[in-house]
Amino acid sequence: MSEVKQIPKLRFKEFLDSWSKVLLNDIATFSKGKSISKSDIVVDGATECIRYGELYTDYNEIIEEIVSKTNLPTKDLVFSKKNDIIIPSSGETQLDIATASCVLKDDIALGGDLNIIRTKEDGLFIAYYLNSAKKKAIASLAQGNSVVHLYNHQLKGLNLNLPDLKEQQKISSFLTSVNKKIELLQHKKNLLERYKKGVLQQIFNQQLRFKDDKRNDYPDWKEARLSQISSDVNYGIGSAAKEFDGKNKYLRITDIEDSTHSFKPKPLTSPEGTIDEKYYLKENDIVFARTGASVGKSYLYKKEDGILVYAGFLIKFSIINANSKFVYYNTLRPKYWRWVSVMSMRSGQPGLNAEELKSFSFLLPSLGEQTKIANFLSAIDTKIELVNTQIENTQQFKKGLLQQMFV
Repeated sequence: MSEVKQIPKLRFKEFLDSWSKVLLNDIATFSKGKSISKSDIVVDGATECIRYGELYTDYNEIIEEIVSKTNLPTKDLVFSKKNDIIIPSSGETQLDIATASCVLKDDIALGGDLNIIRTKEDGLFIAYYLNSAKKKAIASLAQGNSVVHLYNHQLKGLNLNLPDLKEQQKISSFLTSVNKKIELLQHKKNLLERYKKGVLQQIFNQQLRFKDDKRNDYPDWKEARLSQISSDVNYGIGSAAKEFDGKNKYLRITDIEDSTHSFKPKPLTSPEGTIDEKYYLKENDIVFARTGASVGKSYLYKKEDGILVYAGFLIKFSIINANSKFVYYNTLRPKYWRWVSVMSMRSGQPGLNAEELKSFSFLLPSLGEQTKIANFLSAIDTKIELVNTQIENTQQFKKGLLQQMFV
């Protein structure tokens, strides 16, 4: 019986040979990093270094720009060679720990809790491969409950399918170009968010003022409470979530994205049972998270989000006699979050009730200026949303490539 050829679904046309079956131990040597504590990190340190936790927060498969430095004596450190692959040896979950990165610089100090894999194969290819086709296999090797551990001796027996070095390099180069595109888009998004933050501060401090269509100044701003510009204040429906019924979308605290405050369900669900009309969101409705780590987080209803039912840990305010977008933008300000921090203090977890939210006060310009401000900030938000969609689409594209380019 002939051996089944190991060939990926998606391949560059110049490569035809079957991939070879090997053990990771056949193509690599293994070692460990040495401890570098958080207190050892200094801004002006002499030695660039990588700590294991940074693999979860600061890096992807490629490590070129190093975020940390230390002044620890070099004799007490373990250093990288360009092309080294590093994998955490401890983490919170089995899937998290199956995270490989390739260090593309020599002489980077590698911290404790890092497995170091050194190979003459293309390290970047191996990192991409381990993070995709072999992620579940690596996760299955990890052991532990509250903290999981992964050791070099477990990784040595990992089965791999490898193409020749030229094909490895072609694949890693292509995937790196996709990663670079994601990074550029993320940088663009960060710049837009920074610009929005600065503009928000200038507008609400009244350093930046708008004029009416005849170029006249608008009237002075006046203080108002949320209770004065809202009606129909209600707590959400206390229903469990079920599979999406094709009509009613369930909005829970976790479905409001932290950075954009957009409706981003993961997954899309519906509430169980009969739904009273009062639990459906309408135009000009703002909901606030009333408990937990996300207390105070807001969401302004958008028609394009469809038929939304808001959940029990949210409080709805229907905005009247004011521009709802302007009111919503007030809930993104540092002043609002300082108010939330004070008002939500509890003996247990933080919380806000409807009466407390009603007391939130802010300066309110005339309706005409509110509208101009809201439209200006909405235009920035539209650009941020567009870039965010491009990031998500490119990430999905990368995910599809990873699924098809390895065996």
